[in-house]
Amino acid sequence: MSEPTSDAWTSGDGRVAVVTGANQGLGLAVVAALRRRLGPDAAVYLTGRDRARVQAAAARLRAEGLAVVPELLDVRADADVERFAALLRDRHGGVDIVVSNAAARITPDATMAEQVRAFVDTNNRGTTRLLRALLPLLRPRGRYLVVASSFGTLRELDPSLHARFGTPGLTLDDLDATMDAYAAAVEAGRDGDEGWPAWINVPSKVGQVAAARIAARTVCADGPPGAFVAAACPGLVDTDASRPWFTDMTEAQRPEEAAAHLVRLMLDPVGDDLAGELVQFGRVLPWR
Repeated sequence: MSEPTSDAWTSGDGRVAVVTGANQGLGLAVVAALRRRLGPDAAVYLTGRDRARVQAAAARLRAEGLAVVPELLDVRADADVERFAALLRDRHGGVDIVVSNAAARITPDATMAEQVRAFVDTNNRGTTRLLRALLPLLRPRGRYLVVASSFGTLRELDPSLHARFGTPGLTLDDLDATMDAYAAAVEAGRDGDEGWPAWINVPSKVGQVAAARIAARTVCADGPPGAFVAAACPGLVDTDASRPWFTDMTEAQRPEEAAAHLVRLMLDPVGDDLAGELVQFGRVLPWR
């Protein structure tokens, strides 16, 4: 359970920020950057699914003078996501900043069929679970960011698959069904025959961006005034998750560099043209 490191978050003053998958790499760097930029009364939640790693990450930031709120959150579990949403509602009455960053790793040492179910459950189902739970808590002028990648556009998919992600009335339930069917196709070895790319990261990222687009449409229609939802590509980041897939990391950013771009998107003025889009370094990557 939670272990607050200061009483600031209990005051009800200041913004409330949540970062998932935050005990290492990019997520940890985002937490640190948010903590530095937000005022002293803000509550910045560092979340992850492993208690020891979450507490150790919070302790590292504490040693740097950065007080954060460590909290267990497993985006793979409906009950845990609902518990966390209730915690935010009871403590703060809402949330101002969400960075949906939790992601499972895949490795070249195992087949895509062996890894796809856990990958989709974390990266895609985890994204939609969190949206369902936290989007209703988003306050006026709140910002919600889904961390994806440049692979998350329809241009990365065969045109025969575009309707599964790009129809105007698509819902999060529809998207979940599509990703579940995709995982089943990979497990059964049918994915190539159905036109899916060989690397499971591509459909997963498209699904994450599609989720952000659905959420942005919802916020535009019924959400709090001034709220903003988008997806973001941080670019290539030098982390344990990316190294197995790239032979040349000389152009990769440090997590702190990539985090700075995401935090600017969360805290600096943004145009309406970025809402619902996949944004990289302040520029929209076309969906189609």
